[in-house]
Amino acid sequence: MKKLFTVDDFMIAFVSALGYGLGYEIPKLLGWPDWQCLAVCFVAGFAMDFAVGRIIFSRAIQKKPAYRFVAFALFIFIFLAVQHIAMSWLGVSMLGHLLVQYRSVIAFPVLGFLLSMAVRWYRIRKVRRQYGDGSNGFVFDEALKTIDLDEVNRQNRPIRGAYDTGLAVKTKTGTYVGVKEKNIIYYSGIPYAKPPVGERRWKAPEPLPESEAVFEAQHLGASAIQVDHEGSILKHHRQSEDCLTLNICVGSKKTDRKKPVIVLFHHGDFAYGGSADPLMDGTSLIRTCPDVVGVSFNFRLGLFGFIDFSEVPGGEAYPDALNLGLLDQIAALRWIKENIAAFGGDPDRITVMGFESGAVSISLLAACEQAKGLFRKAFVFHGNPMAAFDTPEMSRMLAKKLLQETSAATMEELMQLSTEQLKEASQKLLMGLFLSGPVRDGKLISADVYEAYRNGTATDIEFLIGVASNERKIYRSFVGNQTYGDFISSELNVILRYLDEVSPPDAQAIRAYVREQAATVPEVEAKAKAVEQCSALGVYLSARKLAEGGNKVYLLYWNVKPLLENLGSGTVDVASAFLGNSDGAQLYGNVLDADISEVLRSFLVKFLRGDAMRFYNNEIRGVSAIEWERFPKALLVSDKGLRCGPVEDKLTEIKGLPEFIGKY
Repeated sequence: MKKLFTVDDFMIAFVSALGYGLGYEIPKLLGWPDWQCLAVCFVAGFAMDFAVGRIIFSRAIQKKPAYRFVAFALFIFIFLAVQHIAMSWLGVSMLGHLLVQYRSVIAFPVLGFLLSMAVRWYRIRKVRRQYGDGSNGFVFDEALKTIDLDEVNRQNRPIRGAYDTGLAVKTKTGTYVGVKEKNIIYYSGIPYAKPPVGERRWKAPEPLPESEAVFEAQHLGASAIQVDHEGSILKHHRQSEDCLTLNICVGSKKTDRKKPVIVLFHHGDFAYGGSADPLMDGTSLIRTCPDVVGVSFNFRLGLFGFIDFSEVPGGEAYPDALNLGLLDQIAALRWIKENIAAFGGDPDRITVMGFESGAVSISLLAACEQAKGLFRKAFVFHGNPMAAFDTPEMSRMLAKKLLQETSAATMEELMQLSTEQLKEASQKLLMGLFLSGPVRDGKLISADVYEAYRNGTATDIEFLIGVASNERKIYRSFVGNQTYGDFISSELNVILRYLDEVSPPDAQAIRAYVREQAATVPEVEAKAKAVEQCSALGVYLSARKLAEGGNKVYLLYWNVKPLLENLGSGTVDVASAFLGNSDGAQLYGNVLDADISEVLRSFLVKFLRGDAMRFYNNEIRGVSAIEWERFPKALLVSDKGLRCGPVEDKLTEIKGLPEFIGKY
């Protein structure tokens, strides 16, 4: 991605050679010892290199080709003039020092490149030795062995004595005392709503009362009660119904200027996951970009967050249970909007970022009246509103299955069940591939989100929308081959059932595509490609409808070759690349291209700040000018680097599906 050296580096060498040359030759002529001559040489040379580098790589010079040309000509003139003076008055030549500089301009970057390639090769070999081609899944296991169980399960407590006021932030709901590590301050496990326990189980989140109390904010809150599986990175983390907490990460340097805020929505198919997932850690982003505030949070999942009790005796008292997870998300965003200024954040510059189910949530909230004004920008990757159920039928069926599994007959009996009993029932139902998730009910969420987009419901939100070329294989990372086929079949059946109702010819087109692909690849891979195509087209349709409604939309197409062939490449790599979580990527068995990550992370920061989505030449040193053009163009990310171009042709392998998009 980055050039090892540029013409600018060679131009700088003309002037820096003078610093090294004169720094050595003049002391030598004065009779100084060699070590003093070398010391002056390096000090003068480094100073000259730094000063001239600041000039030539400045925004003013790099953005104007004419200015660069003038600067290059001036550098050459200065060198020639000093060379003439040095030869005439001192009897020494600078040409030898210039040659040394040219050699160093080439040699040091090449050596650095070779070293980085050796490190990358070692890391890739290490991952592949552990996991082979990824066919067996469970790539989290080694990472789980390093987790400090005592640390991840500690809980925050009220503070009644002295505390570090430098780490304390006063909000409407209390004063929270964080912990500082290097140049970052963490505020973890802050409640944003009353605990949804006891009588508040399956009820809408209630705001916290105002408080003058002081609390620790040094340990992550409990994850939501969720489905456990062998590869879960959170399987040892504390779980509780009391899970409505958030975490805030800020740079330790105080400033009067309010910072843009990024709020991370975790993934997990609305059945598992949480803010403790290292992939959702914004530390690396905040460390490299301290003028950004990072937030992550938990919300209710599975049958605690998405279930319809309308046909259960007594269920009329729980009308919000259908989309509780979304209501939790709205409550979290409200708390952030009202309190983030106390942490240095700008409540009018909140960006939400989500992957897979997190992206689905954001796509739905964008068309939700209750969420209006709570965020101004959205980064959604591989999720679209079509992934939400269009009727509550599945949620009602989940409620009936829950009654059967627990032998309960009424809501009163369900309310008497312990958390452990409900978790056990959830494990059986949801791991049996019984789906749970939000419903486009026409009340909280528009029944036709695409139509709402086209009508301009979300025009106040700027979108960055991403899609991957090979996302579904990632599910092997936690289900393994044994149930991967069942998972893919289940996803495909949901799509086909929907299309059988709304557009039978398109359902037949998908079935024909699977049969065609199955002639050359295993059936499960053919089904996975079909699901991938449908999902990608749904994401593309979101981008198109938003653009038609007047939104600013940027599209991202991720087509990076996976490190582990049978694990694909998508959400994991994208989240790690944009957030800079190389450690998180290692937990998931992938190795990042650091250059691509730096450029993408810088694009993300531009998006958060509201800057133009372009880089001038050498804005990131060694990177050529690039502009991320708006939809229908897309930023295409591959192993070869980044470029902007059309993407629709990459998403239309299934004959007939483009026509399906045209119907909307």
